[in-house]
Amino acid sequence: MLNVSFSSIIFVALALIVVAFVNVPLHAEARAFFVFGDSLVDNGNNDFLVTTARADSPPYGIDFPTHRPTGRFSNGLNIPDLISEHMGMESPLPYLSPLLKGDKLLNGANFASAGIGILNDTGVQFV
Repeated sequence: MLNVSFSSIIFVALALIVVAFVNVPLHAEARAFFVFGDSLVDNGNNDFLVTTARADSPPYGIDFPTHRPTGRFSNGLNIPDLISEHMGMESPLPYLSPLLKGDKLLNGANFASAGIGILNDTGVQFV
């Protein structure tokens, strides 16, 4: 049977904790921001789909910086916009946008779509 003292076990545990925290970077930059969800985070994907769930006319967008509808189901910025702004990067473009290519794709993409759900019959009222 091993004869290991309690103090040596504590020493090894503390040493492992110190090693773990020494190798963790204190500040890591985000490389890309990908968004999945429904109308709460959709930023224009439904503008490119055949659906009646659309946010491409007023009053949508009246408080957005351009004061025009953007496909967001809000009157201004949505949560992904605020998160990406806080991260110091551009808000990800809708994945269906023709502008999403090259370096823009490296920033991430928004895959959210209004009316989407986990069940097959979710959103059938929009078809």
